[in-house]
Amino acid sequence: MKIWVDGELRDAASAAVSALDHGLTVGDGVFETLKVTAGTAFALDRHLARLARSARGLGLPEPDRERVRQACLAVLDADPVPYGALRITYTGGIAPLGSRRGDGDPTLVVALAETGRRPDTTAIVTVPWTRNENGALTGLKTTSYGENVVALAYALERGASEAVYGNTRGRLCEGTGTNVFVALGGELLTPPLDSGCLAGITRRLVIDWAGAREADLPLDVLGTADEIFLTSSTRDVQAVHRVDDRELPRAPGPVTAKAARVFAERAAVDANP
Repeated sequence: MKIWVDGELRDAASAAVSALDHGLTVGDGVFETLKVTAGTAFALDRHLARLARSARGLGLPEPDRERVRQACLAVLDADPVPYGALRITYTGGIAPLGSRRGDGDPTLVVALAETGRRPDTTAIVTVPWTRNENGALTGLKTTSYGENVVALAYALERGASEAVYGNTRGRLCEGTGTNVFVALGGELLTPPLDSGCLAGITRRLVIDWAGAREADLPLDVLGTADEIFLTSSTRDVQAVHRVDDRELPRAPGPVTAKAARVFAERAAVDANP
C-alpha cells in the first residue's frame, strides 16, 4: 500500500506526519473521500472544489488543486483496486500545541483503501444530539469528527450502520457521513443546506439527475415517509429498511429504486460529472 505524504509516495509503514501536526492535535484540517471503481476516482473535480471551499472556510491556505490531483493519480496508479475509497487529507501542518496555527506549510496526505460494496439496504437510528446549523464549521468537511465518532458508535450498538441528526430547530439534517432523502407521496425531498447539512457530492447529483427537491423537513418525517434513502460517495444511493423501531419492508421502494438506477446509469457514462 502506497500513501502520498507531502510530495512523495511512501510505504504504509513509513508514511507518517509530525506528532505536532495541527490536524492531529486539534483537528485543524479538511478532507474528501472519493469512490474508486476500476482504478478511477469518481467526481474528482467536484471533490477538489469542495476541498478548496472547506479549506477557505477553515482559514487554511487554498490547496493547489493540480498538486492534489497529481497526488491522487499517483496513489491510484501505485495501488490499483477494483473498488475502494480514496481519502485526501489536508491539515494546518506543524503548529504549537493549542489552537493557534504555526507558520509552516500545510500537510497533504492521500491514501487508498480497497473496500467492499455496500448492501442495497441498511438501518439507521436518530440520535439524541443535534447538529448546530449556525456553527463556525457548518457546511465544511473538516477532520473534527469527534461528534460523528460518538454518534456512529451509538448507531452500531443498535444494529444500524448510520446515525441521523436533527438540527437545533428540530429539523431533519444529515447523517454522520451521509445525506438523507425521503419520498412523500411520490415526491423526492432532501433537507436544504441551511439545515446545517453538508453539500454532498452524491446529494447534488441525485437532486440534478433524479429530480429531487430541497425542503425544510421535521426530524419526525422519518416516522411517516414512504421511503428513505442515504447518499454518500461510498454508498451512492442506499435504501433504508429500518429507522429506529420502524420497519420499511418494501425497501427499496419505487422512488428509491429509480433514483439508484438513474444515478448508476449516469455515473457509468461520466466518471467526472
